[in-house]
Amino acid sequence: MKRIVYIIIATGSIFLAASCDKFLEQPPQGVVSGDDLNTPENVEKLVVSAYSALGNEAIHTSYSLWPWGSMRSGDAYKGGDGPGDNTEWHDYETYVTNRNTNSRSDLMWAQIYNAIARINEALGRINNMEEPLYPQKVQRQAEMRFLRGHFYFMLKILFKYVPYLDETVPKEQYATISNRQFSNDELWTKIADEFRYAADHLPETQTQIARPLKFTAKAYLAKTLLYQAYAQNEDNSISGIDNSKLQEVVSLCNEVIASGRYNLAADFAENFLGATENGPESVFAIQYSRNDNTTYGRINMGQALVYPMNKEFGCCWQHIPSQNLVNSFKTDVKGLPMFTGYNQSDAVEGDDFFDNTFDPRLDHTVAIPGHPWKYKPDFVYQKTWARAPQIYGFFTTLKGTVAPDDPTFQKIPPFMSSSANWELIRYADLLLWKAEALIELGRQDEALPLINQVRARAANSVSRLKQQDGSFTSNYLVHTYQPGVNCTWDQAFARQALRWERRLEFAMEGNRLFDLVRWGIADVYMNNYFKEESPKRTYLQTAKFQKGRDEYLPIPLNQINFSKGLYQQNAGW
Repeated sequence: MKRIVYIIIATGSIFLAASCDKFLEQPPQGVVSGDDLNTPENVEKLVVSAYSALGNEAIHTSYSLWPWGSMRSGDAYKGGDGPGDNTEWHDYETYVTNRNTNSRSDLMWAQIYNAIARINEALGRINNMEEPLYPQKVQRQAEMRFLRGHFYFMLKILFKYVPYLDETVPKEQYATISNRQFSNDELWTKIADEFRYAADHLPETQTQIARPLKFTAKAYLAKTLLYQAYAQNEDNSISGIDNSKLQEVVSLCNEVIASGRYNLAADFAENFLGATENGPESVFAIQYSRNDNTTYGRINMGQALVYPMNKEFGCCWQHIPSQNLVNSFKTDVKGLPMFTGYNQSDAVEGDDFFDNTFDPRLDHTVAIPGHPWKYKPDFVYQKTWARAPQIYGFFTTLKGTVAPDDPTFQKIPPFMSSSANWELIRYADLLLWKAEALIELGRQDEALPLINQVRARAANSVSRLKQQDGSFTSNYLVHTYQPGVNCTWDQAFARQALRWERRLEFAMEGNRLFDLVRWGIADVYMNNYFKEESPKRTYLQTAKFQKGRDEYLPIPLNQINFSKGLYQQNAGW
């Protein structure tokens, strides 16, 4: 198996992963001819190798996308020991000092293309297999195209314009493929086509839970079309909304919902606990493992730097919830979000969380001084667990962490993480994607019960949020939207409610900036955030989001140089 992995990486990414030269120069552990791989047994190993790429992230290149989707959105600070600790992430967070030479961008580009190389290697050999000899041929083609769609989706939301390489492109031609071979819309269509093929050829059930289903592909297709529906100009502004694509989003979501395979978990917490993973809400997740005959297990390295600094953990306190995010969980006397005024006072500790009312999702998302860590009343988060509170405050992220006695916990000194799954698509996504599409179609009344399903689940997710004496950790109050009673449900209000709901539901899950860019409001939103947050976090005083540039990362200079200038830089860079 190790020999196969070396061959895939060496042949599939040699033209793309310029930052991986040192790795490619390592002597191979063995040699195997290409023809030897053309057997059903070895093709199946190539498929497994392609799947394993889902967990091939590193500590600086997380597939949860938190350094790009949470930290650049106002939901999170970089954290750590200060701006000089992982300065590349500091550059992301403040925007003004980010450059096309940022090594984290280059590493992420190379890592994703390495994954695509594995998929293309597997697909090229699957395509040449005879179906009588390899009965799984069509299903494996669909699985590989689903995975390829997933990785290209990540590239698309990170970099906008990327070279599209599939198994039909000879490797010697890689250096001739431009990142502007396809327009913005055409590139979305290429990604959508991967999921369309997968949806048409995947089964409705799988014996192995990690493999995608027909409905998984339909869900990811709905997500892709939702992004594509918001047409963008070259300066990244929204030029229009494609109602036909929104209608297809609604239809696809209806199919997935009607399948009966998925539902909201009874308690919000169950999406972020190893003991309840692969539950009813899980549509697509990265499956991690430990005690699997490897040194440290196949654990979530992308969350290895987010744990606090107490003795049970010890490093490194990155990805810190912002004060703005914490304040956004406040609710008004009607149990609805405080769309205005929520940030006029800060909830920091103690009575702050009883003088106001809050959405319970706060204590599922943010570790707060004096509150139990991951639902353990006898294991209480302390201020001393913060690494640099004078810079970033005292909070810590919870969703990507587990308790030290959790069976999924694994130390990899000096870091740590777990084998708990990371959800990439939850059923709550389906409900809110459908709601968003309906609202933009002017059918906001149909979106109301979808948003209310998510809010009702939040209101019912309090049984784990208790102190040792049995009292609630914070003062919780959440109600559903009731037109004519507690709100006026027109399109403008519904749009605001939907966007707020997505923030609360998916906070710290790596989605936020990509939502803001899709809606075309990233510049206004972020610059207002910097204005309000910088008096509390002085390192943000020079931060600024530049419209028409910062919606996407620049194409890494290493990649432009490697293409000999064939790749074109993104707008504004």
